[in-house]
Amino acid sequence: MKRKLRFKTIFISDVHLGVPECKAAQASHFLRNSYCEKLVLNGDIIDAWALKRGGRWTKPHTHFVRTVLKKMEKENTQVIYLRGNHDDVLERFLPLSMDNLQVTDEHIHDSPHGCYLVVHGDGFDHVTTNHKWAAHLGAFGYDTLLKLNRFYNTYRKWRGKDEFSFAKWVKARVKGAVSFVGKYEEQLQGLAHAKGCQGIICGHIHTPADYQVGDVHYLNSGDWVESMTAIVEHLDRTFEVITYKDWCARANREPKGTALNEPTADASNDEELALHGADE
Repeated sequence: MKRKLRFKTIFISDVHLGVPECKAAQASHFLRNSYCEKLVLNGDIIDAWALKRGGRWTKPHTHFVRTVLKKMEKENTQVIYLRGNHDDVLERFLPLSMDNLQVTDEHIHDSPHGCYLVVHGDGFDHVTTNHKWAAHLGAFGYDTLLKLNRFYNTYRKWRGKDEFSFAKWVKARVKGAVSFVGKYEEQLQGLAHAKGCQGIICGHIHTPADYQVGDVHYLNSGDWVESMTAIVEHLDRTFEVITYKDWCARANREPKGTALNEPTADASNDEELALHGADE
């Protein structure tokens, strides 16, 4: 990694620290080598559900937490942590403010294009809110699917083929899942109207998005288990859903005039972990 890229704001969600398949090293690499005034952690950063089921907390997971703390301390980054459903243990402490850290349920992000409501989005998932046992069962099923996917992709890599996502394949073909996403977006549009906002930024469904839902600008930051995406607000205040792959390409070709500083030894270590996919 040559240098840091500058952004006004970064929105990241669904890292799921505690799940072996989460891309904690890549997420740390992205954050450590990006400068932003505000970092919004939009829910499900730590997966308490997975940890209760015996999930693994590894060195890259600790590295991610350290990266966020260092941004607060070294770069004076304002950090907004919004409670998700997998880290709902935070709910008993809300709202909470400590130095540059604010933990809350929702956040209003001011923009020249209007106000954006930032929420994790689980409040509009009927299963998550009304049938928690079924949500836990679904999370267990998803984790199992990820484990099978890991073995299958090892085989595909040996065959010289690209990785394949069972979860994305299922979402694209199951009529109920497609219908759920459509209703989910419509309900979020209604919430944006109720809050007097022109846009809404969320996560939860692990499907990155950037488009209009009626008269509301709908943005979804995706996840760091499969899609490895985030929302960035550029210095000109435009929004973009960016993939980790595209970010790496830009960071390596960005002209020197935009650099903040050269990477630290820790940043180089993050890059090595990310490139080799180490998560142990």
